[in-house]
Parts: sequence; structure tokens; C-alpha cells
Amino acid sequence: MEITLNSHYTLIIAAVVMLVGHWLIFRIKFLATFNIPEPVAGGLLAALIITLLNATIGLKLTLDTDLQNTFMLMFFASIGLSADFTRLKEGGKPLVILLVLVSVFIVIQDIIGVGLAALLGLKPLIGLMVGSVTLTGGHGTAGAWGPVLEAKYGIAGATTLGIATATFGLVFGGLIGGPVAHRLIRRQRRQPLPPVQARSNIDAISGQPRHAQADQNAEKQRLTFELLDQPRLITSYAVIETLAMFAACLISADLLSDWTRGTAIELPTFIWALGSGVVIRNVLTHVFHFEMFDRAIDVFGNTSLSLFLAIALVSLRLWELSDLAGPVAIILTAQIAVMMVYAAYITYRFMGSDYDAAVIAAGHCGFGLGATPTAIANMQAITDRFGPSYKAYLIVPLVGAFFVDLINATVLQVFTQIPFLQ
Repeated sequence: MEITLNSHYTLIIAAVVMLVGHWLIFRIKFLATFNIPEPVAGGLLAALIITLLNATIGLKLTLDTDLQNTFMLMFFASIGLSADFTRLKEGGKPLVILLVLVSVFIVIQDIIGVGLAALLGLKPLIGLMVGSVTLTGGHGTAGAWGPVLEAKYGIAGATTLGIATATFGLVFGGLIGGPVAHRLIRRQRRQPLPPVQARSNIDAISGQPRHAQADQNAEKQRLTFELLDQPRLITSYAVIETLAMFAACLISADLLSDWTRGTAIELPTFIWALGSGVVIRNVLTHVFHFEMFDRAIDVFGNTSLSLFLAIALVSLRLWELSDLAGPVAIILTAQIAVMMVYAAYITYRFMGSDYDAAVIAAGHCGFGLGATPTAIANMQAITDRFGPSYKAYLIVPLVGAFFVDLINATVLQVFTQIPFLQ
């Protein structure tokens, strides 16, 4: 039995999956603890149900791929539109150092994935789906690169493998960050805060740690993150303005993808969407002095990612992963071990070998295997107990939120062009 749904029904199913995911996260503490996204929670449940129906009655469900592709491009455009390079100045030298460390780790992650995949008798490029595509990149990057590897390189089930691996990474990124940081802090002989003082470090509005420099750095923080107690309203004009920028990114990505097809600079369309967003953002901001509405961009980007993931997850064919389970488990175990060692001995050392460096190491574990919310959760768990770290809260979100995606896209493009890996 095969069912094909048009764009209207696809959108309805995606919305229902997100609502179910929200309900699951509200009811199941494990999902909330490890920052599992709502579309992932609901989508995996839907994928399991569809897999059961496939095994019993042979059901195959096909959703509208054009709609899925549009949401994917909008998500990557939102990353580009958020990438204001003046924010590098806000983080200063520590931000640049962390960017270099993260870049090196992404390459290591892909070398491990590709190398072990080849040793285990798999196609080497499968290793990218158990490397930075999913672990550093997360569900959005997994859903974007999966179809590319399937269509261009003949890797069946790449999307399904990517979504499953990204979910695995979210869980373990949250599990290892705390132990790594605690071990580093114990070496410094730093004592936990008294219970009352620890509780007072948490701001009631933002949920982020208070610190002594809060007043002096309020203006600097405002340049980096929008304060929750001073929101800028999303008006109909702001929606139209933001949609216009997204439309420009998608048109540019489509044209560039067509013009470069078959040339030496051929890139997946979503990378052109991301790059177009970077150019549009920085030209409008620094040439025309246009005030970008980051909150509206985030809303559109997050909504697009959620709908994209919901559609991708409902389309999963989990039965295609049975032959890969053993080798993938071996590769993932190696990736976790290397992440812990790298964060403890490389990230920690080069970021200063102090308390801030330990908190940053916990954050790196979070987005190195999972996503930025996982990194924030790791850091929150440490700062709740041992005190605030303004430095970590400034630079880790900047790196994890969008700079890491720019670096990852570049590294992955290089790996996919290496002849002996194809």
C-alpha cells in the first residue's frame, strides 16, 4: 500500500507531529532534560508507527518533497541572515580561538567517521553522516545532506541514518558535558556555591546566570542577544520585511545552483541559501546601515526547521537501517570518546585552563555532539553549582548558533570532493 500526500496534507501532518512532540516533551522528563526538539520527539513516534504499519500491511507514505525542500532552504537562509560578522568583535580573541578549535574538531570528526566507515566495510562517505553532518550539524544539516548523499553518491538510507544519529548525538552531548567539566573543575579545587547563593545566581526572567559584571556589560550583551524583558514586537510590516529577505536568499540560491551546476564550484542549493543570507545580512547592515530584526529571523528560521524536520521524520524508512546498526554503533562510540578527550585536553587548555574554560568545554561537548540548546543546558548545570561564567555565555552561543554551520558546510564540501572517498 502506497499513499502520496500533496502539500496541504503534508503541512497538516507536520503541524500535528509538532503538537504531539510538544505534548510528549511536556509529559516525558527525559525528552525535556536532553533538549530533544518537538518535531524530533513527535516525528520519531510517527516514524515508528509508520515502520510498524510497513511491517504489517506494507504501507509506504510519501510526502510533498517540494514543501520540505522550501522549509530546509529557509532554515539555512536564517543561519546566514543571523551571521553578522561584527559579532566577532564582541567575543574578541577567545571567540576566534574557539572558532579555530571547533574547526579543527570538525575535521577530526569527519576523519574518524570516514576512516572507521572504510575499515568496517562501508562506503567512506557514510562516515560523514556519523561525523560532523549530524553530530556538529544536528538534525537540520542531517536532513539537508542526506538527500545529497542519496542522489549524488548512491548512499541509500543516508537521511534516515542522519536523523537517527543526530538524535543520538543530542542525548550524549547532554550526558558527557557535565562529567567532563566537573572533572576539570575538581582539578582547580573550586568549591560549589552554598545552596542559597547558587539559587540566587539564576535570573528569574532569562533563566541565565547573574554575574557581577551584569550592569557594566548590559549594553554589550544587548548587542549580542535580545533581552527577553525588552522584546521588539513582530508586526505585519516586520513579517513582510523578513519574508522579503528570505525570498531573496531562496531566489539567489536557486539561480546560483543552476548557474554552477556541472562546474568546479557546484554546491548543494542549501549552501548557496546560507551563503546568500550571509552576504545579504552584512551588506544591508554595514553598507546600507539597515537595522536587522534578528528575533523575526529566528522565528522564521526555527519554524522552518521544525516543519522541515517533521516532514523529514515522517518520511523516514527505519527498516533501511538494519544492516548499519553494528558499524554505526562502533563509530558513534569512538566519536563520543574523542569528543570527551578533545574537550578536556584541547578546548580546556587553549581556552585558558580556568573555570571559564571548563564551562566552555562543557558547552563544546553540547554542540559538538548535539546542538546549541544542549550546550547551554550543559553550561547552566555547571554555573548553577559553581558560579557564573560571562565569557562562556557570550562566546559559546555565538559559535554554536551560526558560525559553526558556516565552518561545517565548508569542511563537508571539501570532504565530498575528495575522489577516493566517493
